[in-house]
Amino acid sequence: MWRRSFSTTPGQLTKKKWDALVIGGGHNGLVAAAYLARGGLSVAVLERRHVIGGAAVTEEIVPGFKFSRCSYVQGLIRPCIISDLELGRHGLKLLKRSPASFTPCLDGRYLLLGPDQALNHSEISKFSRSDAEAYPRYEKQLERFGRFMDTLLDAAPPESLQGDSSFNDKLSNKLHKSAFWARCLRQAASLGQKDMVDFMDLLLAPASKVLNNWFESDVLKATLATDAVIGSTASVHTPGSGYVLLHHVMGESDGEHGIWSYVEGGMGSVSMAIANAAKEAGAQIFTNAEVSEVLTEDSSSVKGVLLADGTRVESSVILSNATPYRTFVELVPSNVLPEKFVSAIKNSDYSSATTKINMAVDKLPQFQCCNTNHSGPGPEHFGTIHIGAETMDEVHIACHDAENGLPSRRPVIEMTIPSTLDNTISPPGTLILFFLVWKHVINLFIQYTPYKPSDGTWEDPVYREAFAQRCFKLIDEYAPGFSSSVISYDMLTPPDLEREIGLTGGNIFHGAMGLDSLFLMRPVKGWSNYKSPLKGLYLCGSGAHPGGGVMGAPGRNAALVVLQDLK
Repeated sequence: MWRRSFSTTPGQLTKKKWDALVIGGGHNGLVAAAYLARGGLSVAVLERRHVIGGAAVTEEIVPGFKFSRCSYVQGLIRPCIISDLELGRHGLKLLKRSPASFTPCLDGRYLLLGPDQALNHSEISKFSRSDAEAYPRYEKQLERFGRFMDTLLDAAPPESLQGDSSFNDKLSNKLHKSAFWARCLRQAASLGQKDMVDFMDLLLAPASKVLNNWFESDVLKATLATDAVIGSTASVHTPGSGYVLLHHVMGESDGEHGIWSYVEGGMGSVSMAIANAAKEAGAQIFTNAEVSEVLTEDSSSVKGVLLADGTRVESSVILSNATPYRTFVELVPSNVLPEKFVSAIKNSDYSSATTKINMAVDKLPQFQCCNTNHSGPGPEHFGTIHIGAETMDEVHIACHDAENGLPSRRPVIEMTIPSTLDNTISPPGTLILFFLVWKHVINLFIQYTPYKPSDGTWEDPVYREAFAQRCFKLIDEYAPGFSSSVISYDMLTPPDLEREIGLTGGNIFHGAMGLDSLFLMRPVKGWSNYKSPLKGLYLCGSGAHPGGGVMGAPGRNAALVVLQDLK
């Protein structure tokens, strides 16, 4: 269903002036389109590729194997979006993972974690009894902080008015900001002073400091620390990495906090469910429709877009799901936007150290520490499998390699095997002793890989293959024979993510999630409310507040701002 065709007929695009155009059919763009269409606007989504979804996409790269090519687990999409758009009715089916995490150790031990509190206590006790007692308190604290963040996620930031405004606009803005900060103060009061101090410590401190203050076991700290650095170029010792830790643990599935799920049919099913909701509301979605330029009227407002094939599409409202750099530097003509604004966009951090490898394998990895030899999936196969980092120092060393321009000698790998819970994405294998042994899809999310390595180039097939084999051999240390199970694979390095998916610099968040680029500072200071200096041009992707991940909040919030502006 991820390959369901959408209209690509130029005539349908040019027959009228649209109320709104959305550049990019990623999940945020589709969310925005759905809310705009539900608000009564005529909306066209323009997707550059042949398939919708952006980074939340399912593609059959190897025959019979359907890969969640970029994003690979679901837990951040806002509950209000699932409810408003009735995504369950439109085909979204979440497959909860339990256990949710598995960390094998070379000394023969392992750590399983998940929603089962008794299992967590038993597993952590193998390494530290005091950590086993502390872990529920740690989870509850992060859950409280996550609820506090809900106040910020589902609304536009209380930005100051830009440009000339009427008295009524000024009054409305003042009331909005007052109400927003009042809600925040009430939330802060409900937390209490101690929790607020701990919350600020989490936001500002390195993840290593936060985790060292809670726990003593290396393997537990390393397992949790990967959430603080995933998708970034940061080390666990980087100040502010604690926020990224919170960002990745504040998700939920079907109302259960901290639970991440696979999606039946792959992550493209998330985008398809949103697209179905958007189409039902009246939005039209066009694939193979690459936007090459935003057209302007007297350099002060938008009047439409120019497609790569020369087609002109008219609208006085445009929402861009592309990165801030792509939107404001590459699509908007030069000399239209204020120089200070463009400079701030250019100087934002789009660096990436992330590589994704999608694999088709003919059998499940057999982890030596589990001492099992079953052909079917066990508890170790269901969740995220942490490979190559049993201590936070190992994560830091891997990061340090990349800072010196080298792909990590021992990469930090998050392995997931969604086909253990979803038999729609991989083909059956062979019949062994009357049991059908399935082939499997494996995702490897890998750090750290510089955009421009100092010892080679990602354009070199030999260099690429050597790094892939480095990753496979590292997994072999924990699961002997893993390399021999690989049928085929697809690798996306930072330049590939930029070229294929449109992620500037290969950054999966459309820009770094540092403290200098969040909330009122995202994408840049003074323009956090989804608007831009060019009238009618809005940003609705992950480069806007509240940031990256398959969340949908930027798309929803931007659409609501547009609808308010059009009243």
